[in-house]
Amino acid sequence: MTKALIIDDEQVAVNVLRLMIERHLPEITSVKSLTDPAQAPGLIAAYRPNIVFLDIEMPYQNGFELLKSLPEISFDIVFTTAYDKYAIQAIKFSALDYLLKPIDADELRETFNRFLQKKSNLQNKDSSVKNLLTNLQEENTKDHKLALPSANGCSFFLPRDIIRCEGLGNYTQFYFTNHNKVITSKTIKEYEDVLAPHKFIRIHKSHLINAGFVADYVSQTNHIIMQDGSQVEISRRRKKEVLQELGIKS
Repeated sequence: MTKALIIDDEQVAVNVLRLMIERHLPEITSVKSLTDPAQAPGLIAAYRPNIVFLDIEMPYQNGFELLKSLPEISFDIVFTTAYDKYAIQAIKFSALDYLLKPIDADELRETFNRFLQKKSNLQNKDSSVKNLLTNLQEENTKDHKLALPSANGCSFFLPRDIIRCEGLGNYTQFYFTNHNKVITSKTIKEYEDVLAPHKFIRIHKSHLINAGFVADYVSQTNHIIMQDGSQVEISRRRKKEVLQELGIKS
C-alpha cells in the first residue's frame, strides 16, 4: 500500500495532480491533500505518507520551511515548482526529486518509477533533506555538499574534494582527493549538469573532470593528466572546446 500526500496552497493545482495520480499511478492506493502547510505536521504524523508532493512557493510558509519544522523525514519527497534555477540546482545537489509545473504525465510516471526503485532508509531520507536545507542557507555555492547515494547509504561531499568522475553505464564512479572512490547509481550526464557551475568539464562521454585538478596535457596522446596522476582521454569531438575551457593552446 502506497500512500501519497499533496501539499499545495492552490486548490486547482491539488485537484489536477490528484487526477493525474489516479490516472497514471495505480500503485498509489490512497491520496490525501491540504492547502494549508500549517496543518501538514499533524496530518503527516497521523497519515504517515510514503511520498509527499510538496509545492515550494506557498504564502506564510514555503515548502523548505515546512520541512525544517518537521522532527524527522520518514517519506520520499517530490518538490513541485515553477522554474527556479537556484532551488532546482539545490534539490538536484541533494539527490532529491522535483516536477516542474505544469506537471507532465510522463514526467510524473518517470519520477514515481524512481521512487519505486529507491531503497533508501529513514536515515538517508532525513539526511538528504537536512543537506538540502543546509545548502540553501549557505550563501556561497562552493560550500554546498553533493549527495551521493550508494549501496552503503548516502554520503555528502564538497565539489572541491572531487578530482573527477567516470561514467560506467548507468553508474558513476567518483575519485576524491583523499584517494577514496564512491560508485553511485546515476549517470554521468546527471552529474555534468549539477557540477558544471563548480568548474567541472565533460571531456569525454565517460569522463567529467574538475578543472582545478588538471596538472598537464599530453598533445601526442590527447590525454589530460590530473594531479592524482590519473590520465583521462579527451574525445576528439570535444577537443577544441575542452582545450579552450582549460586555457590550453593546441
